[in-house]
Amino acid sequence: MKRLIATAAWFVFLPLLATAQVSDYSKGHGYAYFAPGAMVHTGCGECARATAHVGAGGEGFLTRNLGLGADIGYLAPMRSWGDGIGTFSPNFVVRFRAKDDENKVEPFVTGGYTLFFRSGTANGFNVGGGVNYWFKDHVGLRFELRDNVWTEFGTVHYVGFRIGVTFR
Repeated sequence: MKRLIATAAWFVFLPLLATAQVSDYSKGHGYAYFAPGAMVHTGCGECARATAHVGAGGEGFLTRNLGLGADIGYLAPMRSWGDGIGTFSPNFVVRFRAKDDENKVEPFVTGGYTLFFRSGTANGFNVGGGVNYWFKDHVGLRFELRDNVWTEFGTVHYVGFRIGVTFR
């Protein structure tokens, strides 16, 4: 368990280390989100349930457009908030920045591994995409569609529309 916590901490703080570089492309950022969504089990036609996902993370960039990120969150059914699971997702991220750096809209795509945890752990993956809208130099809004997929006992999709703040 100590090893898992140390690995999780490394991936959460790795993007922050990348922001210490002095070049322009390395501007990393953090974010916090709330995501209403749904759990859909592909083997069950009527098994969709409303969910909510809350969490925070960060991203640091190795080149102008390619970076690493990680987030940690809590995902639960809307009707029984106490029956949720934790998520930890280290990811690759590709952003599409304008060359002039004056554009306030920053689209991105992301994907990687997802660790689901509660009394035990399960492995999965995630894919997503969205946009950061920087209304000030250091503060913006984040909109993202993310699918966390659990594949150990059939395929379960946790799809959420993340709405949040981003800051650097």
